[in-house]
Amino acid sequence: MSPAGTPGPVEAACFEDMLATLEKTIAELASGTAPLEELVAAHQRAVSILAEAQSRLDELPSSHAAIVMGMTTAVGKHAGVSSAAFAIALIFSFVVMYDAAGLRRAAGRQAAILNRLVEDLVHMRGMQEQKLRELLGHTPVEVVVGALLGIGVGLVL
Repeated sequence: MSPAGTPGPVEAACFEDMLATLEKTIAELASGTAPLEELVAAHQRAVSILAEAQSRLDELPSSHAAIVMGMTTAVGKHAGVSSAAFAIALIFSFVVMYDAAGLRRAAGRQAAILNRLVEDLVHMRGMQEQKLRELLGHTPVEVVVGALLGIGVGLVL
């Protein structure tokens, strides 16, 4: 437990616990009645909790892959795997999954490089620009897991 009596980010095992801890921390910060050292510690806890929550969300399977593979599986089940509708759905699924894993991830890497260049410009010339979003795509494993989930759902339908 932290000095303020709220669990630290490591102790928050699920999102509900993390949200409760974050709400308590925000209330503590908003009150402004605690000494400065405690407010700084509370802010650091909140940042740590948010970082942990974001890292957990980033590891979720691709919902895009799950949706398109679920659709493709359902089309194959109802129209047959030799139908034109199944072929179109399968090609569409591959395009969406390639985009989720490949193109969007590459765009995220480029955004990270551009953000570093912008930071250099800010330091050199005082220019201020909005940062680009860097987390755009999924890893291949996340796409495969999403596809498998979609196939499972499609078979149930």
